[in-house]
This record gives sequence, structure tokens and C-alpha cells, in this order.
Amino acid sequence: MGLGDMGDKAKHAGEEALGKAKEGVGKATDDDSMQAEGQADQGKANVKQAGDKLADAAKDVTGR
Repeated sequence: MGLGDMGDKAKHAGEEALGKAKEGVGKATDDDSMQAEGQADQGKANVKQAGDKLADAAKDVTGR
């Protein structure tokens, strides 16, 4: 796993956290648009994190 891989994983985790924060602010302020945006951001981050896991699994199998 390279340093770039770790940076991407941290970035994707940060994106998920930001999405959760947006969703929470949206709920607290009764802002449906912000809440939906936060949920969408979390969804995108989860897809990216799934890609990270798939890449890690491929590296484990191939040894690269």
C-alpha cells in the first residue's frame, strides 16, 4: 500500500464524515436540501471506500 493509497483512504473517510455533518446540520435546522446533500456525500464516499477495499483485495491476491 503506497502513501497515495493512504491519502485517498483518509480523504474518502473525511468526505464521509463531512456528509454526516451536513446531514446532521440539515436535520437540526430542518433543511431537507442540506440533509439530502449530506446523505448523497456519504453515499459517494462509501462507493469510493468500497473501491479502496476492492483495490486492497486485488493487491492481496496479486501481491502488487
